[in-house]
Amino acid sequence: MKKLLLTASIAALMSSTAMAATIGVSVARFDDNGLTVMRNGMTEHAKTIDGLDLQVEDATDDVAKQLDQINNFVASGVDAIIVNAVDTNATEAMTRAAADAGVPLVYVNRQPINMDSLPENQAFVASNEIESGTLAAFRMCQDLRAQGKSGGARAYMLMGQLSNQAAVQRSKDFEDVIGMDMCNFITLIDKQTAEWSRDKAQDLMTNWISSGEEFDAVFGNNDEMAIGAIQAMKAAGISMDDVVVGGVDATQDALVSMKAGEMDVTVFQDLAGQGAGSIDTALKLANGEEVDQTVFIPFKLVTPENIDDFL
Repeated sequence: MKKLLLTASIAALMSSTAMAATIGVSVARFDDNGLTVMRNGMTEHAKTIDGLDLQVEDATDDVAKQLDQINNFVASGVDAIIVNAVDTNATEAMTRAAADAGVPLVYVNRQPINMDSLPENQAFVASNEIESGTLAAFRMCQDLRAQGKSGGARAYMLMGQLSNQAAVQRSKDFEDVIGMDMCNFITLIDKQTAEWSRDKAQDLMTNWISSGEEFDAVFGNNDEMAIGAIQAMKAAGISMDDVVVGGVDATQDALVSMKAGEMDVTVFQDLAGQGAGSIDTALKLANGEEVDQTVFIPFKLVTPENIDDFL
């Protein structure tokens, strides 16, 4: 039976019985700041569990390579598998590979497309992406109103990889908010993918600036892209006091940028908590224990007013 748990603390997940176990972990890519926080959360938590061997592999953003890693984990006899999916539309084959072998599997951070049909020994640990973009976009709307721009404001949106459920949902969140009566004074000039990358976002923002279009806000699906946009604007001599910039993840770099008066809004995603929670869930499944099949760890809005709570 599937259960939905809207909020959960990691403490609630830490009752797994200590056991000698091997967990195979496939992470979409190691060269991603946010996923590095998640991966570090896994490894640090694993050190606190006696007898746990964590085998972590880099899928290098390659769907076929990730599926091979899962098959290799199965062949090596791991007790459970954790997957941070490269492509959330390509998870059905991963689910089948683990299910056919009877190996528990936990998806972490990125929601699989087959979420509604996961076998009983598979689960999903993440944060509810409906909250992330919505929290950021609504605060950006409030900031623009406070700046006296309720008569009309123009925005750009930097999207993550469109094969990723989080990018699709965060983009929808932003568009849903600017469609509300309170925020429909915001016009979206353009939206393009910068694939979660700071460098690609900087290049894209530079191109937008060179078009000569006036704009008042930039929303990045993650902090890395928001920071890339900030770098492009600063290079072009644009005052950060004149533009509202929002992101998601509350990475350390984003908090530094906010302290410097550059980034206005981000949303804390407990990536380390997701990593630790995925391990606890995987261990429970390996023990044959019942788990909540969907575990959501809450997002939290971060602004200049409360940033010290997150430093």
